[in-house]
Amino acid sequence: MSRLAGKVALVLGAGGAGNMGQAIARRFAAEGAIVVISGRSMASLDALAQELGALAVECDITVRPSLQALADRVVGVHGRIDVAVNCVGLNLSVPFLETSDEDLARLYAVQFKGPFQFMQVMVEAMVQGGSIIQISSAAGTVLLDDYAAYRGTKAGIDQVVRSVADEFGARGIRANSISPGAVRTPMTEGLWQSPAAVAEFAATSPLGRIGTVEDIAAAALFLAEDACFMTGENLHVSGGLLLRKNPTKADILRAMAQPSPQ
Repeated sequence: MSRLAGKVALVLGAGGAGNMGQAIARRFAAEGAIVVISGRSMASLDALAQELGALAVECDITVRPSLQALADRVVGVHGRIDVAVNCVGLNLSVPFLETSDEDLARLYAVQFKGPFQFMQVMVEAMVQGGSIIQISSAAGTVLLDDYAAYRGTKAGIDQVVRSVADEFGARGIRANSISPGAVRTPMTEGLWQSPAAVAEFAATSPLGRIGTVEDIAAAALFLAEDACFMTGENLHVSGGLLLRKNPTKADILRAMAQPSPQ
């Protein structure tokens, strides 16, 4: 298969074993892309880089010079950037009245300021056009208890994606976001330790299961390829979550309190 043959694809946030960034990088490589992976720790990137024969570059999304150095390195080595995916995220679940200034500052830096600057740098680097993909969250649309700050940053950056798509479409740049629903990743691993929680989330999905990182990688591949005539959209890859709702915290606690079947 070669749906991305010869494309230079950058995936930021590919350091965590089994996370969305790694799944996307693997899928892109399987489809013929020249892959560059990035994150805050070279130690966590090295194994994947060796597996894929990919260039690995250290980068902190919250630091603009780090983002610029990343873009310069990719262009210096490969000549251009055709696809840029931001998978960096921070899981913050805190009741509204308990959300501190420090919580807000940290979340803003990772999930709004950082992605905003990432898109600025990528737009400047994509002199031949390209596809920018932001990993968002269904929580930006569907209510989720104790995620007010998280939901706000995700919803806000979705609107920035629309602005980028509108302003730079004439340059051949497409910008879209992907909103996963319940997906088992290292960032949310604690939740999935409970079979009852898994069952509760699966029950809210019309497709009857929680998502996988491979589901998200398939959506990213669609948005990355030239045949995709889509820009400025928030692609919900959530198994139909918008048709229903997330379970409430009370729903999950109630399910977890039920005795395990013998």
